[in-house]
Formats: sequence, C-alpha cells, structure tokens
Amino acid sequence: MEDSAGPKKSTLSHLPQRPPVDLEFQDLTYTVPQGRKGSKLILRSISGQFRSGQLSAILGPSGAGKSTLLNILAGYKTFGAAGSVLVNGEPRNMKQFRKMSRYIMQDNLLQPMLTVEELMMVAADLKLNRQLSKEDKLTAITEILVILRLAGARHTATNQLSGGEKKRLSVALELINNPPVIFLDEPTTGLDHQSSTQCISLLKLLAEGGRTVICSIHAPSAKLISQFDNVYIVSAGQCMFQGNGEEIVPFLSKVGLDCPKHYSPVDFIIEVANGDYGYEFLDKMSSCMDNGRNTNYLKKDVKDVHQSINEINSASTSNEKKISPYNYDCSVWYQFKILLKRFWLQTFRDSGYLIFKMVLYAVLGILLGSFYLNMGHDGSMTIYNFGFCYTCIIAFLYLPLMPVLLHFPVEVQIIKREHFNQWYGLTAYYLAMSFTTLPLHTVMTVGYVSIAYFMSDQPIELQRISMFLLVCVLTTFISESFGLMISSVLNLVNGMFLGPCLAVPIMLLAVYGIGQGSDIPPLIRFAMYFSYLRYGMEGLIIAIYGYDRPVLPCPEEVDICPLRDPAYLIKFMGMANVIFWVDILALIACFLIFRLASFYFLRQRLRPNKTFAALHVIGRIVKSHFSISR
Repeated sequence: MEDSAGPKKSTLSHLPQRPPVDLEFQDLTYTVPQGRKGSKLILRSISGQFRSGQLSAILGPSGAGKSTLLNILAGYKTFGAAGSVLVNGEPRNMKQFRKMSRYIMQDNLLQPMLTVEELMMVAADLKLNRQLSKEDKLTAITEILVILRLAGARHTATNQLSGGEKKRLSVALELINNPPVIFLDEPTTGLDHQSSTQCISLLKLLAEGGRTVICSIHAPSAKLISQFDNVYIVSAGQCMFQGNGEEIVPFLSKVGLDCPKHYSPVDFIIEVANGDYGYEFLDKMSSCMDNGRNTNYLKKDVKDVHQSINEINSASTSNEKKISPYNYDCSVWYQFKILLKRFWLQTFRDSGYLIFKMVLYAVLGILLGSFYLNMGHDGSMTIYNFGFCYTCIIAFLYLPLMPVLLHFPVEVQIIKREHFNQWYGLTAYYLAMSFTTLPLHTVMTVGYVSIAYFMSDQPIELQRISMFLLVCVLTTFISESFGLMISSVLNLVNGMFLGPCLAVPIMLLAVYGIGQGSDIPPLIRFAMYFSYLRYGMEGLIIAIYGYDRPVLPCPEEVDICPLRDPAYLIKFMGMANVIFWVDILALIACFLIFRLASFYFLRQRLRPNKTFAALHVIGRIVKSHFSISR
C-alpha cells in the first residue's frame, strides 16, 4: 500500500539531533588483482567532500568506480584501499564512524514473515536505550513510518510489500536511531519512475533534517537529478565533476563542450565521461576539478546550511529525552532475547514450511518402518536390520543438511547488512539461531524415530531407546552444523555442489570394512576417524545389539540364522572393541568442532582478519587468472 500524503517535517522529535557530519576524502586509491596483468587501478587518487544537510549523488558510467567509492566511504570495503577519509576534518575512527553511519545496500533483503511494525520494533529494541518504554519506541516508529510514507503498511508482512515500500523500509530500519550519515547503493534500481521520484524526494527530506545522505545512482533522469544538492561524477576512477546540477552546463563550456539544448545536462556529461566525445575531455575535466580537490562550489551556502541545521537542533532540544536513546553497547544476553523472539516468530509464522518438514519426517519414518517392518527381533534379518541403522544415519545426514545449504547463504546476506550496521553482535545472533533450530530438530528427530523404531520392532527397552535416540539427535545436530560451516564460506550454488559431494566419502567411510574385521588399510582406517557417521553407526548398532542382548529367535521356516547372536554379530561387523559412550563423546566433539568452525568462518566472512583477507585476495587473483586464460 502506498501512502499518498507527504510528511510535513523532516526532523525526528523523539530523538535528540546529532551534530552535523561533513565527510571528506583525499587521494583515495583502490586496486584489485587482475591475473597475469598484475593489478587493476579502480580509483586513482580521487578526492572530494560531502556535507551535512545535502543530498549527494555519485554518478558515472558502468565500471567507473562509483560503487567502489561508496563502499570505501561507508567502511564496507577497506582492504586494498589507500588514502585518507576525514570526518569533520579529523581522521576517521572506523569504530566510531560505523556507529554514526548506516549503509543501505542495493538488495532489499528483509527478515521475512514479520510485519513492518514488528521489524521496526526489533530494530528499536536493538538500537534504542533499553530504558525507553514500548510506548516511546512506538511513537518513534510511527513518526519514521509517516516520514517515509509507510504508515499504511505497518501491519503488512515484509514479503508482501512492493519494491518501493521495501526500499523505504530499508531506510526506515536504519533511521531508527537517527544516524547523521546515510549511504545508499543505487536506491532507485528496480523501481519505476514514480517510485524512484518518491524515494529521492524522501531522501532529500532526510538530508534537510541535518543528515549527510550519499547515494550512488545509475542513469538518473533530469527530474531526479534536480533534487540532489551535490552531484559527484566519476569516470575511470577519477573525478570528472562535483557541484550542483545547474553548474554542469557552465562547467562543460569551460572545458570546450556545449551541451545541446535538447539534451539533459546529466545525460550529456555522463556520455562525455564515458569517452563518447573523445578521451581528451576526460583529462580536461579531471584537471579542471583537480581530481576532486577543487571544492570551491561547496563554499557557497554552506554557512546557511549549517545555520538551518543548528536551528533544527535548537528546536528539538525541548523534545530530548533525559535518557539517551542510543544503545550501542547492549549486552549479548539482551540481544539474544530479542533475536530469539524474532527467530521463533518467523519460524511459527512460516507454518507451511514447518508443516512440510514435519510431514516429511513422518512420511520418511513410515516408509523406513515399512521397509524394515518387524525385523528388529528376527534372528534371520539381522543384516537387514543393520541396513535399518544405516538408513537412519543417512536420513539424519541429508534431512538437516540440505535446507541449510539452500537457506543460509541468503540469510548470510541479511546478517552482513544488519551486523555491519551495528544491529547486534554475531555471538548473540548465533546463539539465538542455535536455540531455535536445535530444539526443532530434536522434536522432528524424536517423531521420526518414534515411528520407524517401533514399526521395525526394535527392542522396547528404555535404555536402548534412549541410546538410539541420543545418537540420532547428535547426528542431526552435526549435519546441520556441517551445512552451516559450508554455507558460511560459500554461496548457494557452490554450497549446494560441495555439500552433497563431501557427504559421499562420509557415508562410505561409515560402513567401510564392515565384515572384514581388522583387515582394513591403515590409510582408510585413519580416514574413518573423520566420518562422524561412523561414530553414529557404531552407536546405533551397540544401542540395539550391545549390552548382553539375548540371542534372537530364528523363525521356524528358516533353516539357519548364523548371525542371530548379537555378540557374534557385533564381532563380525568389526565393532567388538566399540564403546558406546566413547562414540557419544566423539559425536559431541564433532558437533562442537563444526559449530565453532561455522561461527568462526561466518565471523571471518563478516569481518576478516589479515590472514583471511590475504586468502581472499589470493582467491581473487586465481579466479581472475583463470578467467583471463579462458
């Protein structure tokens, strides 16, 4: 639903205004590896300024470096960059700057299954002071939704919003604690003309409230560009122009080009910057602007802008809360409670998927129970019952693994945005996710085992049932953690390829050498220690046939049952020296290793240390090398 009424003010009365933040960058250089050619220079000692109270646009042809410039200014991309970024004339402190700035990325990735108001309340709980009442937070949310024309959609689920509404909601979520600096990567991409115009008008309104709003824009219309206070044009990694849109035509005349009357000045200067009128004009334009160092245009009306901002700040003083609303350092436990509530709400809202999984577990349990019906007490079917255990292990490998490989890479993109914008710490998120998924896996595993175990007529003894169930639950936990570890490093396509491929040797090693006793090559025996399914398989066999289980009856119609003695069966399978609780400890160790490894890899993906950053660069070099070779 689109609201037609526009807001009447651009201030947020529920929060004290931030001081103005002027951003300046000097001699920014950025290089990327390019295979055999060494490296490619994306930004070439570029400079410029973006001031508070202004809506600024970074324009340029495709591949000009505008998104790279925005990423560096936002602090999203720092490795490989050189030069300086100043905040109000002082060298940027990245930790402090990330607290005062927000980066709204191009993809409108939002947490699903929540309404606009619910998602805004989660953001308010995480970003605003804990001592603020729910009523105060709702007041803040209402004011922001009115400013961004989302009040009519406050009870609409995020997955039912239009493209323009999703874009405005992305802005609203980051506006909740009134950041003084807002970066947006191509906010009009995917929107129609009307939605694009509304989006830029609202960003203009936010800038007038004293914020520094910087956007990268691709192919804007003349009407759209007229709303920007500052236009920064980049081409081939150099500054071609910076100033007001009205100054483009005089600037072009200065370098020897006359803009045709029927042309939009912005379209014309982009064509010039693309080299359509000769590459000599690129050097002239860059020299005229001194590659962004020429900032005479910014000296006009700056005093008036800051005076208006100060008036806004003074007007809002009477509305300030005695309690500071900014809550950057809330505890892990507090974040955990909020995120856990969000996870559970999303899980139960997605009832279709939840029911599907429950039905899938139940149907597979019935099928498996039917395949091995009444074999648990049959002395002639012990080998087949061994297959029952192996099938259970395979089920608890793939049932938890595949959904994670499909879903988590998309979730990682949302985590990157929320974590970068200081919503929460990764520890709180990871704990909340674990306390949501692991109980659900436990319930579904119990349901599966309850059906298959009793249909196949396994021994009805509390100890054996508990042991069997414990192995299955731990195997499920490990499989999910295994999928998380893969998805924390790879994207969806690569993860879906690598996950099943790695599962094959794990499955083979789980049963390799069965019936061969100790006649197993040393290398294969060593590899078996790395298959958690092997420990699970041994645990299930011991749970069913170990601990002095009596000899099984042999049916009258069968002449001989050579493996009906459980003790002999275990020895024949090469498991005579297996200790159940040692296997349990091994499974717990595998779970902890995979879980902690996935947490570590995810942290490195969000904020890589020097080692991982170097590996990333090496990977890009290798990738670019082979792409060039082809």
